[in-house]
Amino acid sequence: MLHPARLWKPLNDGRLQCRLCSHFCIIDKNEHGKCGVRQNVDGQLLTRTYELVAAINVDPVEKKPLYHFLPGTSTFSLGTQGCNFACTFCQNASLSQHPKTGREITGQKVTPEILVEAAISHNCASISYTYSEPTIFFELMQDTARLAHAKGLKNVIVSNGFQSPGCIDELTGLIDAANIDLKAFNDEFYRNVCGGRLSPVLDNLKHMKKNGWWVEVTTLLIPGKNDSQDELNQLAAFISEELGTEVPWHISRFHPDYKLQDCPVTPMQALQRARKTGRDAGLEYVYIGNVPGEENTSTFCPSCKEEVIKRLGFDVRKTALQEGMCKYCGCKISGVF
Repeated sequence: MLHPARLWKPLNDGRLQCRLCSHFCIIDKNEHGKCGVRQNVDGQLLTRTYELVAAINVDPVEKKPLYHFLPGTSTFSLGTQGCNFACTFCQNASLSQHPKTGREITGQKVTPEILVEAAISHNCASISYTYSEPTIFFELMQDTARLAHAKGLKNVIVSNGFQSPGCIDELTGLIDAANIDLKAFNDEFYRNVCGGRLSPVLDNLKHMKKNGWWVEVTTLLIPGKNDSQDELNQLAAFISEELGTEVPWHISRFHPDYKLQDCPVTPMQALQRARKTGRDAGLEYVYIGNVPGEENTSTFCPSCKEEVIKRLGFDVRKTALQEGMCKYCGCKISGVF
């Protein structure tokens, strides 16, 4: 099941450095990186997830969530076991944290060819690399994305945004759209709650935008953890000023999960306050997720304020776009349509 890994360099005494994500793990012989799936075998870095997909589904692209990238289409979604983070609130912990327990990695045996043909047979417009953390199955993602493009499909990544700069450059030209979790705007949260760092995520978001990716941002709002007004002000200002006012921000409701069971569900008032913060910062498209209600998920023209994409849950019920422009006033709606 082991497959040669990419993006690493040899060091002395049989050690090596993984260059895939911003942990830049130095891995001793027969040891693994923080993700649990990349292993030093006799001075060579191998991956344990290339052939094993643990989750496959056909989803609406809105579920990623991507609201401004081919709305109303289906995306063939897949993920392997493993993650380079250790978020205490992870909603897919059985998938993401499994390899770190020392247990055997499991999944359905696949090839890039099988995945692309399945996406085509299900009439999908894109393939999404998602569910766990797609960075850690980079080799499978890269090979599949290359073949997907050759067959006329788009590629989507749903990620924590902790790639190395080299990884982003390797994926540029293959990945068309990304939804990136900006989990908080303080480094202490990233270190203590997620096992990562904030600054690489901020740098990577700017890097992706500079490289021409369509980017949307998601923040899971956790009461008492990342929802202070000062933090929300900084987060919204970063998106607006560093990424652009056209970048959609998805504010998602928290439900207790995994190791964070003692935290309450996010109050609706807090979600609405965060949305107002985004709008006050100049963001044109701010959405509330994990909450029913059309007004939370529909897209409104930033100029005339008319509803241009009506959504109910993940379903697109009505569009009022003409070649990507509002049919009422002619304003360009940002996105890929």
